[in-house]
Amino acid sequence: MRLTLLVLLAALFATPSLAAGPYKTPQALLQALYSGEGLDDDPNAATAYTHFFSDALNQMFTDDWNNTPEGEVGAIDFDPVIDGQDGEASNVEIGAPIILDRTAEVEVSFDNFGRHTLFYTLTYEHGGWKVDDIANQQGEYPWSLVDLFKTAE
Repeated sequence: MRLTLLVLLAALFATPSLAAGPYKTPQALLQALYSGEGLDDDPNAATAYTHFFSDALNQMFTDDWNNTPEGEVGAIDFDPVIDGQDGEASNVEIGAPIILDRTAEVEVSFDNFGRHTLFYTLTYEHGGWKVDDIANQQGEYPWSLVDLFKTAE
């Protein structure tokens, strides 16, 4: 019995974190994203959210990172997941996804120095869901990551 328990514990700790996906549902992706687990802590990474973002969105971050002179700020000068430069999301509410084929749209609301609502566009690639765009359609300065990158070109 003890041997079986030890083998099971060893297998559990040897299993890679599920935080890097693949995420079988849009909700699983967004729950992992807002849990803070699985962030890329490489200081040379174009974004800490590499594991959560689609190939296309990661490429936009990488291109911006590579084309921004050292010491300057790129097209995205805030954390799009928390809709700000500081703080953290709390009281996260993930809406029901609208799924059409390999694309999903999901509304996420949270507190971070006030209530925020972001609209996620997800894509299904590499066997799981990934973030393809994030948008804030409310307030004085609405934005979407894709549009911010296109405007900066």
